[in-house]
Amino acid sequence: MGNARPEGTCWDAAMATFKIAINMEFCRSADKSFEAGVKIASELGYEWIEPMVHTGWELLSEVEYFHSFSMEEDPLLMKEICDRHGVKVASLSAHSPLMKPEAAVDRLTRAAVLATFVGCDFLNTDEMVRPEWMDDDFAHDTMRYTLTRIEQVCARHRKYLCIEPHGIYTAHTDGLMRIVNLVDSPWIQVNWDTGNSYLAGLEDPYEALEKVRDRVFHIHAKDISMEHSEREKGKVTGTPVGCACGDGVVDWERVIRIMEPVDREIFLSVECGTIDEAARSLDFLRKQIGA
Repeated sequence: MGNARPEGTCWDAAMATFKIAINMEFCRSADKSFEAGVKIASELGYEWIEPMVHTGWELLSEVEYFHSFSMEEDPLLMKEICDRHGVKVASLSAHSPLMKPEAAVDRLTRAAVLATFVGCDFLNTDEMVRPEWMDDDFAHDTMRYTLTRIEQVCARHRKYLCIEPHGIYTAHTDGLMRIVNLVDSPWIQVNWDTGNSYLAGLEDPYEALEKVRDRVFHIHAKDISMEHSEREKGKVTGTPVGCACGDGVVDWERVIRIMEPVDREIFLSVECGTIDEAARSLDFLRKQIGA
């Protein structure tokens, strides 16, 4: 493991240190801008956020109806906004199609640079969608190229690129780890998504987490309602957001127990769909980790 550690980290010997963050998707349904979402997160009591970032100029963000942050902006602008509202950046949601290097290389390398300015260590992504004209071997060769290019920048900036279960290849831990291991680097690790692994239904999500625990450097805390489970389990490989943590099927006590022996800081970044769910998730997770 590298030496990059967020400022102010508290380390317990041979035990994970959990911190709670909020993925900015929580304010998407409310049509809020990035700064408005940051302000709401702070008012709810969150100290850490996971912003979504993009390249170019996205229409809804520009008119302040969407929370994604453009990396065309001055990289210190994000830090300025966060400082104004008393929150810090835990990680960046920089999801990019690893099978489309013309998009992913630019977005993820720029995200690594932005992470340096805002003081976070984790970039989250997945393989996204495989083009119809690309077979499995071609897909993995392409992802190896993409990850090689990105890893060089991550190594310079000491940032972890964390790949999550979300697509056709990462829905199973064997497929997830095949991608993670395409490039031999301590800077490529796992962002475990509790909801996506549950919905895929290809293996027991807790046994799967135990298999990859040593490579999990970040967690998307996504719960799945019973109705959502009945509707989509085994039919999808992922979902944008879940319900409030504690309202669904995920056994959070077991998730935390599995991760406790890992001697590093782990962010539990809540992925829910509404402001009210974000508030309930924070209250629930604080009790779970004894904060």
